[in-house]
Amino acid sequence: MLYVILGRDRMDSLSKRLEVRPNHLARIDPLVQEGRILLAGPMPNVDAEDPGDAGFSGSLIVAEFDSIDQARAWAEADPYMTEGVFESVEVFPFKQVLP
Repeated sequence: MLYVILGRDRMDSLSKRLEVRPNHLARIDPLVQEGRILLAGPMPNVDAEDPGDAGFSGSLIVAEFDSIDQARAWAEADPYMTEGVFESVEVFPFKQVLP
C-alpha cells in the first residue's frame, strides 16, 4: 500500500538539512531502485523553485510499504529525523486515484 510521509523541518534547520542531505538521499535510493517511490521532494518556505536562505518547511514522500508500521519505522529512522532536521514526521495511508 502507498503511504504519505510528511516530515516537518525544525526552525533554522537549513544548514543541517544541507549537511545531512546526501545520507537522506542514499537512504531513499533503494526505494527508488525498487520502484516504491511515487513522488518525493522538499517543500520550500517560499513560492520559488530555489528558496535560497528561506529554506524548507519539510519534505513529502509517497512510497509503497507493506504496512503503516513499516512506513513509520522507515520514516523514524531517516537521517532527517535522526539528525534533527525534522521536528516531527507523520505517516498516513494513501490511495492514489489520479493519474
